[in-house]
Amino acid sequence: MKPETKYAKSGDVHIAYQVVGDGPLDLVVVPQYVSHLECGWEEPSLARFYNRLASFARLFLFDKRGTGLSDRVSPSEIPPLEQRMDDVRAVLDAAESERAALFGICEGATMSALFAATYPERTSALAMYGTWRPSPAILPPRSDDQMEKAMEAIERTWGQGVDLPRFAPSLASDPHFKQWWTRLQRLSASPGSAGALLLMNYDIDISGILPTIRVPTLVLHRTGDQISRVEGGRYTASRIPGARYVEMAGDDHLPWVGDGDAILDEIEEFLTGVRPTPHPDRVLATVLFTDIVGSTQRAAEMGDRRWRDLLDSYNSLARKELARFRGREVKTTGDGFLATFDGPARGVRCACAIGQSARSLGLEVRAGLHTGECELMGEDVGGIAVHIGARVAAKAAPGEVLVSHTVKDLVAGSGIRFQDRGSHVLRGVPDEWRLFLVETTEG
Repeated sequence: MKPETKYAKSGDVHIAYQVVGDGPLDLVVVPQYVSHLECGWEEPSLARFYNRLASFARLFLFDKRGTGLSDRVSPSEIPPLEQRMDDVRAVLDAAESERAALFGICEGATMSALFAATYPERTSALAMYGTWRPSPAILPPRSDDQMEKAMEAIERTWGQGVDLPRFAPSLASDPHFKQWWTRLQRLSASPGSAGALLLMNYDIDISGILPTIRVPTLVLHRTGDQISRVEGGRYTASRIPGARYVEMAGDDHLPWVGDGDAILDEIEEFLTGVRPTPHPDRVLATVLFTDIVGSTQRAAEMGDRRWRDLLDSYNSLARKELARFRGREVKTTGDGFLATFDGPARGVRCACAIGQSARSLGLEVRAGLHTGECELMGEDVGGIAVHIGARVAAKAAPGEVLVSHTVKDLVAGSGIRFQDRGSHVLRGVPDEWRLFLVETTEG
C-alpha cells in the first residue's frame, strides 16, 4: 500500500512528503532531479528499495518544490539550491524529527551535502549516491551551444523515455519499466520546468563547502554511471574529512536498478553499524508433485459432499507422510500437493508412502520428483526446477512415482531401485530428459 501523502510548509510553498516505517533512526531520502511520491511506489523495484530502507529507519520521502506533488513554480522562478534545501528542514519539522540521516541521490546528494554543512546539529549522518557535478573544475560546464541543444532535446522528448538508456541501461529495453519511467517524468514536471531545473543543476558548485562537513559521511558511486560521472564521486569523497568512499561496478544511474541490494547493504551498515545477513532466495531442493488420478470422474460419481470427505481423508494421510519424511507442504493443487524436501531419498520414499495411503482409500495417485535450484517466493517456490517436477509428474501413469535422472543419481547407495523409462520431451522445458520409475524403496 502507498503511504499517506502529507504536506509541510516551507515558506509559502507546500512540500509533499510521506513517512514510512518506525525504525530507531530517522532517514530522509533527498531525491534526484525530479520525482513523484505516489508514482514512485508503482514501480516494484523502487517500492522494494524504499521498504528496505524503512526496515531499519523511520523513512521520510518528499518531492522537492516545483516537482511531483509539491507546489509547482514557474520555470522562470526555479529556486536555487540554498532555497530548496529548506524543504528538507520543513519536512523534518512537520514530522517532528529533531535529527535525521540524509540519503541524497544525484542532485539530491549535493543538496544533502549543503544541508549537512549548514545544519550539522540536525544531521546525524550523510550518505551520497551518484553525486552530481560537485565542482566545475572536475566536470567543466557545457558551452552555451551545448546547453541550448540540451534544452531543445528536453522540450522535444520529455516524457518519451529517450533518456532511459542513460539512466537505467540495464532496463532500457524493458517495456514495463519504460512505461513507468515516461509516466514518472510527465507527472514529475513539465518540459519547461525540467529544462529550467537542468539549467540550475549545471550551475551547482559545492566544492567550497565539502571540507566543512563534519558529520559521518558515506559516498557511493557506480563506475559506469553515465549521468553522474564517477570522477565526481571520487572528488567529493576526497574533499570531505573522514568520508568513506565505496565504488561499485555497474552502469545504471538509478540506485534501485541493477544491484540495488549492494547499495542498501552499504547504507544499512553505515547507519546502523550492522551489515545485514543475506537471506537466501534460491535453494537446492527436491520438488514433489502428486495428483489424484480420475478425480473429476470420482467426484461426479460420488457427489460433492462424499467426495469432499474422501479428499479430506486423503489430505490428512498425505500430510502425515509429509511430516514423517520431513517434507514441507508448499500448497495444495486442487487434488494434489506440491511439497519440497531437503533430501531426494526422503522425497522418493514419501511419494511412495502417499501412494500406498491413497490406495487404502481406493484412490490412485501419480507422482513426480526433480531436484534442482528453486526460487523462494515467500511461502511459495518457483523456477525451472518446479516446472520440471510438474512435467515429470504428468508423465507418470496411475500409481507410479517417476523421477528425473538428477534424483536417481543423487540417491545412489540408498537402496532405492529404479526402472529406466527412457528419454522424454517435457513440455516447455529445453532438451530431452531421462526418466526413471521407482520400483522399490527397500534398502
